[in-house]
Amino acid sequence: METHIPGVPVLPERCTLCPVACGADRAAGKAGACGAAAPKIAKYYLHPFEEPCISFSKGSGTIFFCGCNLRCVFCQNYEVSRAQRGMEVTPSRLAEIFRELEEQGADNISLVTPSHVIPYLVAAFEIYKPKIPVVYNSGGYDSAEALKAIDGYIDIYLPDMKFVSPVLSERYTGRADYFEKASRAIAFMSKKPLRMSEEGKMLSGLIVRHLVMPLGVGDSVAVLRWFKREMPDTAYLSLMSQYTPYGDIAGFPELRRPVTAREYGQVLDEAFALGIGNLFAQKRSSSGEKYIPEWDY
Repeated sequence: METHIPGVPVLPERCTLCPVACGADRAAGKAGACGAAAPKIAKYYLHPFEEPCISFSKGSGTIFFCGCNLRCVFCQNYEVSRAQRGMEVTPSRLAEIFRELEEQGADNISLVTPSHVIPYLVAAFEIYKPKIPVVYNSGGYDSAEALKAIDGYIDIYLPDMKFVSPVLSERYTGRADYFEKASRAIAFMSKKPLRMSEEGKMLSGLIVRHLVMPLGVGDSVAVLRWFKREMPDTAYLSLMSQYTPYGDIAGFPELRRPVTAREYGQVLDEAFALGIGNLFAQKRSSSGEKYIPEWDY
C-alpha cells in the first residue's frame, strides 16, 4: 500500500480531473486536453475588479493558471487559456505565492481556472493553508468527483454558468454537454455555507457568474430560471455585461460587437422579475480591453 507524502501531488495515469476525461498520463508529465502538464501561471497579483465582496478592500490575491478544459472562442485570456505562455511552478512555489499574497494584504486567494491542477493545489495546501478565504474561480466545467478532493481547502466557489443551450455551448466552447456537467458541479458547490463579515466581505459561499452574450438574451433568461429554480437562497448571482470582442472570433460575426444596453437590460429585468435577491450587476463601462490583465510570464 502506497503512503501519501504531504506536499507531493498524486497524479492520475489516466486523467479524469475534468469532464473531458481525456485520459492523459499526467503522472508521466503528459499534457491533457487542457493543454497543460505541470502547472504554469501567467500572473499573480491583487486584483481590484472582482465582485465587491471578493475584491473588497485591498483586492483579491488572484493566481491565473495556464490551460483550460474549455475552448471558448471569445476568451479574453486567450494566450493563457491555450497555454501559450506561463511560468511553471511547483507545489512549494505555489505555497510561497499564497504567503506572498497574504502578506501583501490580499482579502482572499483566488485560483483562476484551477480544474486541471487540483492535485498540485492540494499538495500546495498541505504545505501551507492560507489564513484568508480561498476562492475556486472556474469556467464551471468541473467534475464534482474531482472537487471533492479539494473542497476542504476551498471557502468560496466562483464558477461561471455560461450556457444552457447545447447548440450555443458547442459553438462557442466546444462542449455540447457544458450545461449538464456545469449544473452538476455547481450543485455540489452550492453546499458551501454562506458566511459574510460584518463589513460585507464574503468568507464562505457561492457566487455564480453569467456573462450576457450578443444575441444571447434567450439563453441568459434560461440561465436565470435555472439559478432561481436550483440554487439555494444563500447563493449569489453575478450578472456581467463585460463581454468584449476578443479571441478567435473571425468566423463568428455575431460576436464582433459588445452587448447592447437593451440586451443587458432585458436580462437584468428578468432577474428582478424572478425575485433574485442576491444579485451583482455590472456597469456598461465594464466592457473593454483595458480590463484584460497584462501577463507577466
